[in-house]
Amino acid sequence: MTARPRRSVLACAIFAASVTGALAGCSSSDTPVTSTTASSATTTSATTTAAVPPTGVKPASTPESERALFDAVDRNDPAAVTAALTAGANIEARGEGERTPLVEATKNNAVAAASTLILAGADVNAKDSMQDSAFLYSGAEGLNEILALTLSHGADVDSVNRYGGTALIPASEHAHVETVRMLIAAGVPVNHVNDPGWTALLEAVVYGDGSARYVDVITQLLDAGADPSIRDASGKTALDNAESRGQSDVVALLQSRS
Repeated sequence: MTARPRRSVLACAIFAASVTGALAGCSSSDTPVTSTTASSATTTSATTTAAVPPTGVKPASTPESERALFDAVDRNDPAAVTAALTAGANIEARGEGERTPLVEATKNNAVAAASTLILAGADVNAKDSMQDSAFLYSGAEGLNEILALTLSHGADVDSVNRYGGTALIPASEHAHVETVRMLIAAGVPVNHVNDPGWTALLEAVVYGDGSARYVDVITQLLDAGADPSIRDASGKTALDNAESRGQSDVVALLQSRS
């Protein structure tokens, strides 16, 4: 009767020993592996997050991105202009002759590139080393598509070029009929006198040829309030200059308004 309990105790001891051995057989590194993996994943996630710029933060401008912007302007490629700006290029960067990308686009009459830049916020009044802005240059050269964009995006109609003249003066000199119409409508001063002493009316006569286009421009100027009594640096009026140049149609027009 006493032998049976001893076998039960022995069996229990053997079972306990086997369980202890099984537990001891587990690698001491099993649990840390799971912890290390989790830690590694957390580190990787943190590194990846740190490498991505925060949403809405524009990359810094670099010489490379600015070169890409000017190259895009020279190709008149609006998609490439947008890509360069997105890459961080400074929209007011300065290139050759202190030209901004917009002034460069204007002087190339690159309408698509200029439009993209203006809509992206380019300064239409920024001047280069020649004192040309997108507004002044487009007005002087009759680049009406770009001019219209500058006028609708803050052009300073009182600004002057390197000769101290408004955009209306060279536009009148070159008989850009529609350009003159646009500038007058925008409120560019009609009787402004530039550094050499010319008004828009005087330049239309002195540098004009008295043809129908010039008569049209002079008519617009007079209708807008141009003063035909203003004299140039030599003391001559527009009528005096028209008579000395044999511009009969202009003479008749000016006499009818005097």
